Amino acid sequence: MKNYKYIALFLLSLGVMSCEENTDFDPILEEVKPEVTLSTNGLDFSKYVAVGASFTAGFTDGALFKNAQENSFPNILATKFKAAGGGDFNQPLMGDNTGGFVLGSTVVQPPRLVFNPVTSTPVRLDAIPTTSLTSRADGSSFKNYGIPGAKSFHLTFAGYGTLNPYFGRMASSAGATVLGDALAQQPTFFTLSEVGGNDVLGFATSGGSGVDQKNNPDAASYGPNDITSPLVFNQVFNGMVSALTAGGAKGVIATVPDISLLPFFTTVPYNPVPMNEATATAVNGAYAAYNGGIKQAFGALVAGGAMTQAAADAEIAKRTISFAAGQNAVVIVDEDLTDLGAINPAFAALKQLRQTTPEDLLVLPSSSFIGTLADPGNPASVNGVGVALADNWVLTPEEQLAIKTATEAYNTTITNLVNSNNNIALIDLNAILREAANGIKFDSYIMTTGLVTGGLVSLDGIHLTGRGYALMANKMLAAIDAKFGSNFTLATDGLAKADDYPTNYSPALR
Repeated sequence: MKNYKYIALFLLSLGVMSCEENTDFDPILEEVKPEVTLSTNGLDFSKYVAVGASFTAGFTDGALFKNAQENSFPNILATKFKAAGGGDFNQPLMGDNTGGFVLGSTVVQPPRLVFNPVTSTPVRLDAIPTTSLTSRADGSSFKNYGIPGAKSFHLTFAGYGTLNPYFGRMASSAGATVLGDALAQQPTFFTLSEVGGNDVLGFATSGGSGVDQKNNPDAASYGPNDITSPLVFNQVFNGMVSALTAGGAKGVIATVPDISLLPFFTTVPYNPVPMNEATATAVNGAYAAYNGGIKQAFGALVAGGAMTQAAADAEIAKRTISFAAGQNAVVIVDEDLTDLGAINPAFAALKQLRQTTPEDLLVLPSSSFIGTLADPGNPASVNGVGVALADNWVLTPEEQLAIKTATEAYNTTITNLVNSNNNIALIDLNAILREAANGIKFDSYIMTTGLVTGGLVSLDGIHLTGRGYALMANKMLAAIDAKFGSNFTLATDGLAKADDYPTNYSPALR
């Protein structure tokens, strides 16, 4: 920086010393890069088909809508494949840019989120959706089979269109499967992405209120927020890849990202409660009986030989509720704590309470719930302070471990398939998201996973922005180059440009 300063002063002094000298300088021309012709090394993109869930569909800002679908990573890929003989890429476009569904005059799924500059928070667009829940998308055949909400085993479930309106509006028949309809397009190239994400996402967004079905191979018995068994995932995913490659098609598959890195789980701090000294003293007084009861109960367990003193001391410390002036952790129900009432009915009133720690993850919707009153007539019933947050508001370390274990098992299945099949390239979404947590470069931008300002993740805290999907498309093109010897990353206009894709959609867009 200092050298540039001195050079500028030197040039200025030359002009002052001699007005007769020619001070016109040749313009600095922009570097012209040589044209690089695209080479696909024999890849056949004539029938590209995308299979997956919400990322594949282009879901963003809490909804699916036209512009988002047009900025989906499969549609971006299709525009690049077009230069190499790729065919048309038909998508089941929604009826508007509002997002959401109506059934008659009733809104059954809300419109997309927009940023409210007054409150500095995402809010739902003030508009009524025009896409009917029961209407069919325009077109007789489609190439994008990204189905928001679909778990791995849903993609092979006959009649899934009767359960999921996104597939229902494009299914070939009432008994169709997502995979079957995709195969009917006779793909020559495919992407199979973020399959497995929804298999843990419902559990995570509900604060771990589902069941980890790790040893249960019967998917029909699962609840909506349960974690899919790796046994089920392995069978389904292997079957899908085998079917997609059976005719010689090549493709790209993606690992499942660590969803705990998404801003839905990282935006709300563990200690969001501000408190002055007087209030803290009053709240501590209200919890004095509870804290004393905890000490008494564990003392009894130690005396009866049911627990060691060290184990009792550790749980007493974890369960003691204490507030102070400044920022405070919230009080939560933790079902993994010792159920004292089950051991001795005399302790049944001592609930499984503790305060959050930096290892806990409060879900994004908790930001508008913490601090409200459970009983509007009782000022002491502050949610997160006087009233403990229920399981659905927080992911505890034990629940995070269940998600991590399942995700790692899914990714083992995925990477093993890539290593054993020369027709498949791999994009490591897990590694990309980890990198983005600290900042990932895309053209002249550094994108992060920060909510609203990060540029990568949309306002819902889970799905990507249009620019995020463009980055994902470029990562897939790089994976294709690495596996199959093409040169999208080097060819002129071979990659998507960051400035061509938005991070936020205007509220005026309808």
